[in-house]
Amino acid sequence: MLSQNTIDVVKSTAPILQEHGETLTRHFYQRMFSHNPEVAPYFNQANQAEGTQQRALAGAVCAYAANIDNLEVLGGAVELIAQKHASLMIKPEHYPIVGENLLASIREVLGEGATDEVINAWAEAYGFLAEILIGRETQIYDSNSDKEGGWDGFRNFRVEKKEAESSNITSFYLKPEDNGALPVYLPGQYITLRLATADGSTTMRNFSLSDKPGQDYLRISVKREAAPHAGAADGYVSNKLHDEIEVGGVLEVGPPCGEFFLNLKDRHERPLVLLAAGVGITPLLSILTSAIDSMPDREIIFIHGCLNEEVQAFKKTIDELAESHSNLKIHYRYSDQAKEGVDRSGNCSTGLVDAELIESFLPDRHADYYFCGPKPFMINIYHDLLKWGLPGTQVHFEFFGPREELQKAD
Repeated sequence: MLSQNTIDVVKSTAPILQEHGETLTRHFYQRMFSHNPEVAPYFNQANQAEGTQQRALAGAVCAYAANIDNLEVLGGAVELIAQKHASLMIKPEHYPIVGENLLASIREVLGEGATDEVINAWAEAYGFLAEILIGRETQIYDSNSDKEGGWDGFRNFRVEKKEAESSNITSFYLKPEDNGALPVYLPGQYITLRLATADGSTTMRNFSLSDKPGQDYLRISVKREAAPHAGAADGYVSNKLHDEIEVGGVLEVGPPCGEFFLNLKDRHERPLVLLAAGVGITPLLSILTSAIDSMPDREIIFIHGCLNEEVQAFKKTIDELAESHSNLKIHYRYSDQAKEGVDRSGNCSTGLVDAELIESFLPDRHADYYFCGPKPFMINIYHDLLKWGLPGTQVHFEFFGPREELQKAD
């Protein structure tokens, strides 16, 4: 346990960290990549370029400082971090590297404010948090390797099939090169791909599994991002997958991870509402196809928002599910105006996915909500559900970015 003096000192640094958090974390990443370049492949350089990881770490550091005397409130954040670390193969030997560079950055950025007492307190606090994360990550690694069909580290998978789902989304059906079994993952989870880069290094990306568990393959459905320009990291992996990885190609794959999933053992009478936008449909399609099979009597509402019909993925699949399952209601919401001759009557409409649309299906609002999509969509849905006063146990989401950006008022 942390000493009371450490708790008091760390908590006293919360205001200054709130003020200088992003400056500190930007310096930290620059310092760490300079002093320990071997850890760079564990980090998404596109997120580094956009400042996303710096903001996320700043928020985490501030939250830890502010709540160090009540760490129970950070349980969800710890699970999210542990799952992400396990997906990227972060191991105990990496923690001293992070700790050394973080403490040095605190001293270098805060200057006179970083007294020996402050540094010593943060060293103890970091060590305590590292033990918690290492313990949870060890459990995840053991679980992934011990379950039937599971594995540790990266495993080679061959591309069995490559299928266009829309003008910018392609599915990759992956089977183990060793022809071994696959684990039953939780619907909504993701896998990690490790790919070589042009400079001879590697980079890793998480991709949600877009089909239900129990198949003899893993399926990811990847949106082609804007082509990367010189010196940029954004779009590198998605374009490489679309343009260079063909049927028969081999990819390095990490085991399924993630804290966003539908627990099929939970049985609720309240409806299940699945809200997707764009390629955010991928984890929700896994959830939908799993729920349809295991919860035949539960009302399910599936709403997919996207720009237009051309970029919409999996419409045929969802239409067929709705035709064969009376408990499923579906609606498609397009933000672009319909092209001439396109009929958007019936279960289609033009606009954005909003509270009014959701309430048209569920006037009493009482349901379990799962949602995923681009940042503006996520912020709007999150705040709509927050205004309704729904308990946190009924609101679930996958958000790729700092949670503070989701929680702040728009």
